[in-house]
Amino acid sequence: MTRTTPPRPLDIEAHFPELAGHRGTTTRLHPRAGSPRVEDSSVGGPLLWPVDEPWPVCVQPHGRDKGRRLADIRRERELWAAARKRGVRAGLSDAERETLDELQRTYRVPGVSETDPVPMIGLAQLYRRDVPDLLPGPDGCDLLQVFWCPFDAHGRTGYESYLELRWRRSAEVGEVLTAPPLPDVVGYAGYVPEPCVLHPEQVITYPFAGLLPQDLCDRLDAWDEAREEEAEDEEGDGGAGAVGYQYDLSIPPGWRAGGYASWHLTDPYAMDCRTCAAPMELLLTIDSSEWDGGSGSWKPVEERDLPPHPFATPTQVVVGNHGELNVFACPADPAHPHRWSVQ
Repeated sequence: MTRTTPPRPLDIEAHFPELAGHRGTTTRLHPRAGSPRVEDSSVGGPLLWPVDEPWPVCVQPHGRDKGRRLADIRRERELWAAARKRGVRAGLSDAERETLDELQRTYRVPGVSETDPVPMIGLAQLYRRDVPDLLPGPDGCDLLQVFWCPFDAHGRTGYESYLELRWRRSAEVGEVLTAPPLPDVVGYAGYVPEPCVLHPEQVITYPFAGLLPQDLCDRLDAWDEAREEEAEDEEGDGGAGAVGYQYDLSIPPGWRAGGYASWHLTDPYAMDCRTCAAPMELLLTIDSSEWDGGSGSWKPVEERDLPPHPFATPTQVVVGNHGELNVFACPADPAHPHRWSVQ
């Protein structure tokens, strides 16, 4: 089933013609629950990984001997899904509540040091044939595979994610690994993706306002404020909320490839390649939800009648405080190390 982004509530270029010079495209991936195969682009699906190639592991020093079991996390999700199907009024039985309490327990893995290798979780794979805005890989590679450590314990703060990205030529893969190693426990359920197939859709996008020329940014801000004031007056008479540049007209929510990054949490800062100093470009956005619970103007046409929960969170991935993770690549040399930012 395709997923179609509704037309934008208004033509922003009609109000600000100079935005045409900044117009770009991004590919909304639209991950939805399914049964992907190794030859498919997917989130949380099986990866086209050579049987004779070592699986990525995290060896950065941090605690990894305590957490939740993968099977318990998946069983907990199944119980909640079954409860939702019965309806809110049915609620959970006493037996189900006891089961959930048991499933949410943490366990210790004895004898594990802070540097023992932890199998990383295969988060996603993207074939360039499926994703129009996926940046080129090095040396003709056509498949991007994304992994992350299942513990929130990296970086300067000790509460940051750690990713590893691999590019490969899919045609060169022979026998495929069918049972990749898994961590004994994970530090956070949000690092465990549910298997999702993708429904890629290319849409128009514009830069984050703070990255536009100052005069244009100031005029957009003033325009947004005027529309908000107008909407507040209308809401008193039963009107709808304001349509704004940042949340309705520029950068779509959800998993996507290419286009522009949002900087709504930190405000923009330089994201330059640490190898050659070239300004980096957005490769991939990993998002905690596919649309928000407000206006939901980006909600696909095919899902316009669905409530935000749980349909807006098909991957079950949670980034930071239910935010998004933007991964950047070097346009001068795709083989240079990637960088990322949580928003």
